Amino acid sequence: MVSLTTNRTERVQPGAVLHAGDRKLVVETGRPHQGRFIVHFEGVDSREDAEALRGVLLSAEPIADAADGELWVHELIGSRVVDRAGSELGRVVAVEANPAHDLLVLDGGGLVPVVFVVDHRSGVVTVDPPAGLFDA
Repeated sequence: MVSLTTNRTERVQPGAVLHAGDRKLVVETGRPHQGRFIVHFEGVDSREDAEALRGVLLSAEPIADAADGELWVHELIGSRVVDRAGSELGRVVAVEANPAHDLLVLDGGGLVPVVFVVDHRSGVVTVDPPAGLFDA
C-alpha cells in the first residue's frame, strides 16, 4: 500500500518512476484502495520483496508542468519564512502531512499551515498567519 502526499495520482500509474533512496522503482500497476494505492513495482514480485519496502519513504522527480501557485516540498525545504511585514519566522525544515492542511515545520519548532502561504519565490516563503499563531 502506498499513501500519497501529493495530488498527482499519475505518480502511481504504470510506467511512473519512484525512488526509495538510490533504488529506482518503476510502477507496473497501481489502483486506489481505501484512500491509499495498491502498487506493484517491476521486480518486486515476492511478499519478502514487498515487505522490504514497508515504511520506506518514496520520492519522485519534480513535475515540469506544475500549475502556478502549486507548492513543492523540495522547493520549500530550507526556505526562509517571513510574514507580510518581512519579519523572519524561521526556516522550513520539513513539511508534515496533516488532514486539514499540510504544515510547514520551522527550525524553531513552529508549525505553519500551508493555507497561510501567500507567496514563495527565491528561497523565501511569505505567510499571512492569524494573530497569535507565533505567541509563546
